[in-house]
Amino acid sequence: MSDAAPARTPTDWTTAAMKRRIARRYRAERRFRAVGLAAVVLSASFLFFLLAVMMGNGISGFMRTEVALPMDFKSTPLVVDRGALATRGADLALAGAGLENRVSTAASAAFGERGADLIAGNAWTAVRDAIKADPDLLSQNTHIWVPASADLDAALDGGGKPEFAADATALRERDAIRSSFNSGFLQGADSTDPTAVGIWGAFKGSLLTMLVTLLIAFPIGVFSAVYLEEYAPKNRWTDLIEVSINNLAAVPSIIFGLLGLAVFLGTLGLPRSAPLVGGLTLALMIMPVIVIAGRNAIKAVPPSIRDAALGIGASRIQVVFHHVLPLALPGILTGTIIGMARALGETAPLLLIGMRAFIVTPPGGVFDPATVLPVQIFLWSDEVSRGFIEKTSAAIIVLLVFLLAMNAVAIYLRNRFETRW
Repeated sequence: MSDAAPARTPTDWTTAAMKRRIARRYRAERRFRAVGLAAVVLSASFLFFLLAVMMGNGISGFMRTEVALPMDFKSTPLVVDRGALATRGADLALAGAGLENRVSTAASAAFGERGADLIAGNAWTAVRDAIKADPDLLSQNTHIWVPASADLDAALDGGGKPEFAADATALRERDAIRSSFNSGFLQGADSTDPTAVGIWGAFKGSLLTMLVTLLIAFPIGVFSAVYLEEYAPKNRWTDLIEVSINNLAAVPSIIFGLLGLAVFLGTLGLPRSAPLVGGLTLALMIMPVIVIAGRNAIKAVPPSIRDAALGIGASRIQVVFHHVLPLALPGILTGTIIGMARALGETAPLLLIGMRAFIVTPPGGVFDPATVLPVQIFLWSDEVSRGFIEKTSAAIIVLLVFLLAMNAVAIYLRNRFETRW
């Protein structure tokens, strides 16, 4: 006769002890939900605070303070060949005619002995451009809006040197000062004058560097992932390679900068501070990330896909490129997004290969000297002039927009190729 298991007494959910247990469970769940919600709110608050500070400080960086400068070309003509104003030598012709000194003299005559200190050092270029656009100004008595000096700009915001505050008030009463959108900030390059700096040189340098990085890291990383996951034999050497790739993904970025300095500059003799060298260095840095993400994405493809393709006569390479890779592409692009975002914000490895040089001309190609947005932000933040603070915040906004645009394109491509099971 077998021993029968004792009958289990049904749970009595109406007892006081059971009700207390249930109440404790509900309270614990509510606490967990509250803590999770608080964590999300706190994270979003930090993000909004960062964006608010950057926008508040950076919007003014896209603006320029201008002063209405009286220029009397009618009484005292500027001796220049008007025919040369329609040629490429117009800038040289106006500079040779003494336009810079003429602008400085006009500022002193209009605003007093310190008048030349109220306009930017490159104010004469605004007069030059106005004359090139309308040569008839050379026979007129007119007012031309020129950029104000950094000291006068700071005085308008309640800072800077006290003696410029009275000048700002006087110009405001005469309606001789205004703020306008600074298109030169988006079109120029670096400068020692905060009123003349531009972000286009660094932006183009970042664009070329990221292009080189993507063209090198993406195919090599994907092919490495395909080989390791689909073709490589499982032995000690493969295990060593996998461990090395995982370790490389965690190596500090400055180590890759030292590697780029030793190999690309020291051994191969590639041009210093060029986007080509920066792209090669950053490609080495993000390649392990792409390999790891690619292997995980390929591994996530169901084995039944491979079996079905092989069952209808597809070759091994057809299985990989016609079936596995298209299905793994969203995961691969996710890893690429992470790697490219990290590369876009890197500064240390690029400083070591010389991309901190003072570049006043935007690069024309991947072999020309260039700098990138993070390095440009770093250099401007180290300047003592107050005018560079606003430009630094404005450059950060440009960097964030660039990052969001790059990620948006990658996310669109990932969603475009994603297959829902």
